[in-house]
Amino acid sequence: MREFSETQLGHLSEAATRLREAERPVRILRSLAWPQELSRSFIDGGMQRPPEPEYPVFNPRPVMDDLAAIDHLLEGDSPVHNWLRRVAWSIATAARMLAAMGTAEFHEHSAALYGTPVTPLQDGQRTALELAEMIDEIMAPFNASPASFGIVPRRVSPERVAEQIRKRIDKQFGDNAPQVELVDQLSSKALAGARYIRIRKGARFTDQDVEQLVNHEAFVHIGTTLNGVAQTRFPILASAHAGTTRTQEGLAVFVEFMSAAMDPDRFQRLAERAIAIKMSMDGADFMQLFEYFRERTDTPEQAFECARRVVRGGLVNGGAPFTKDCTYVHGLLQVHNFLRIAVASGRIDCIGLMFSGKLDLEDLPALGLLASAGAIEPPRYLPPCVSDPRFLVSYLAYSSFLNRIDLPAVKQHYSDLLGAVPQTEVMAGVCYIDGHEH
Repeated sequence: MREFSETQLGHLSEAATRLREAERPVRILRSLAWPQELSRSFIDGGMQRPPEPEYPVFNPRPVMDDLAAIDHLLEGDSPVHNWLRRVAWSIATAARMLAAMGTAEFHEHSAALYGTPVTPLQDGQRTALELAEMIDEIMAPFNASPASFGIVPRRVSPERVAEQIRKRIDKQFGDNAPQVELVDQLSSKALAGARYIRIRKGARFTDQDVEQLVNHEAFVHIGTTLNGVAQTRFPILASAHAGTTRTQEGLAVFVEFMSAAMDPDRFQRLAERAIAIKMSMDGADFMQLFEYFRERTDTPEQAFECARRVVRGGLVNGGAPFTKDCTYVHGLLQVHNFLRIAVASGRIDCIGLMFSGKLDLEDLPALGLLASAGAIEPPRYLPPCVSDPRFLVSYLAYSSFLNRIDLPAVKQHYSDLLGAVPQTEVMAGVCYIDGHEH
């Protein structure tokens, strides 16, 4: 295990602090936001003409100058130096991406930062798109008619959603709990930041919305932000720069699963995002994406929002999407596979390390070194499924064995068995009667 002198740690800490300052102007989602008037004018105009968004001009030069000024602090061959150089690359690439908003070049930088639905996984063969297409195929019949399976989601008012979320996060974060606000205008049903969770009045929520919002946005995203803020020697861990997105979103979706917050509708929506990004890469324009989502959502407003997420920052007429939304599925696969190997290898300690702040899985060797040196604080806020990991570890130990099974042979056996089972209605009458979701 490599040891650092206090002088070396001081230089690395200075680099992390200055990287945090260099990153602050690079506000990706804020820069790509569309005014709500675009949705209203599109729908009121008969949904015949694509919107024409305008983006602010972003000058990347100050960011690049700040990064160049700390190059000398990043010289070294330790995992910590490698981590901080990756952070610098992420910040620089994100700045170039914002400078290219509204052009095809925007997509090139987005793909470099977030990957695409066809970026290979660690096995070099499978892709997130394959999982997304499988999820879409399996979940479609269920989501088309959940009542036929005995599932009747309970509607919950925005006020009730806000009340339940407030109660849960107050218990988790105490005095550091973000404010829960009901607002009139919001592009999505809910929006979360380190200091707030906003709920749109008039939005339609089901019984799963509380649980998904709490686990995904609060317990993971807000929790890792607050844990990162506590890392005073390495404050870059409080920054949700683009290089951390795939792991952070994957971790948040994984925690949804481990907390029984995931449902078929949510899972299919995540899959549809990856599929729609690939459609746009292949040339689908905003109108084609809108029609794709119009067939799969309850309202034109929802379809508009889904299509907007794909083309924001890139080209409305197709070919250059914003690829962030493929990180939910891709990140889930990466996090799940990593944790299976970690548990099978007896490295349960790495589970807590993942919540030390905003980080990528590839950063864990650096974080492990810093933790051993006493240079970072243990995470204070962990999701309940991690702070009490008994089920999590048991599940991961079991699931790690599944890859050893010859699935084609098993599938043939049970497909034959299912073919001999008459269709029944034994699920009739089952419903969600108390609830949670996002």
